Amino acid sequence: MTNEPSPPGRSGRRPRLTRRGRLVLVAGAVAVTAAAVLVPLLTAEPEKQHSPPPPLQQKLVIPEGWRATQVYAAVDKALEAPPGSTGKTAATAKLKLPADARGNPEGYLFPATYPYDTTSTPAGLLSFMVNTSAQRFGSRRIADGVARNRLTLHQAVNIASIVQAEADTAEDMGKVARVIHNRLAQGMPLQMDSTINYALGRSTVDTTTADTRLRSPYNTYENQGLPPSPIDNPGEEAMHAAVAPPPGDWLYFVTVEPGDTRFTSSYEEHQLHVAEFNAARAKARATGD
Repeated sequence: MTNEPSPPGRSGRRPRLTRRGRLVLVAGAVAVTAAAVLVPLLTAEPEKQHSPPPPLQQKLVIPEGWRATQVYAAVDKALEAPPGSTGKTAATAKLKLPADARGNPEGYLFPATYPYDTTSTPAGLLSFMVNTSAQRFGSRRIADGVARNRLTLHQAVNIASIVQAEADTAEDMGKVARVIHNRLAQGMPLQMDSTINYALGRSTVDTTTADTRLRSPYNTYENQGLPPSPIDNPGEEAMHAAVAPPPGDWLYFVTVEPGDTRFTSSYEEHQLHVAEFNAARAKARATGD
């Protein structure tokens, strides 16, 4: 008798899959396939999130000596706001002004270069300017000068605004400030053309006799002392002149021609200077300059 190898299995036969077994195996195949698909999705790096670029910054330049109305118009234009928007905001904005400013930011919109973008607002820019003035005018040098002259900060800014409007050079600023201090000390009216210009909303070197009779608290020909508020927004140079003017007995000055400002303590000499000024202005008008 020969020995033949038995087939695999208990009975020597290959086991046959039942219907249930086939289903289990198929389901397992599907599970494996699904896992193979999911693995790359779970392990892949997430897509990078691109943040929107920051707003493009631009610059707003406020020159020394600009009046508040000019600043408001510049802010309106920069922010593409309807004309008058910033002026209305200034009337209601809670700006950090000295108490004696009585809510009027004239004099405290510090001349400088300010960044702005599409998120900027009139109130935000005005606050930036006022806070900058508080920082610059709060320096030890200015604070000491204010105290030494027995002024309030608001009075010093008021004087500085007139100095800014009347003089072009640092030397002349100091002398104009001394004229103001001397006149105030003697009880003389300031008689500044710049304050009349402010009342009339203009800028000119020609002041008529009729102008000096203007009914306005800013008419320093008719009213003694400082005007009710600063007449522009002065820079640090004018402020330093206001609180630390050079010694001198000057009471009068007139700019005969650009770059030629004459200071004197003599009324008679001043009248001669005024005559030269009038002659120069008549010549300029005749030639159309």
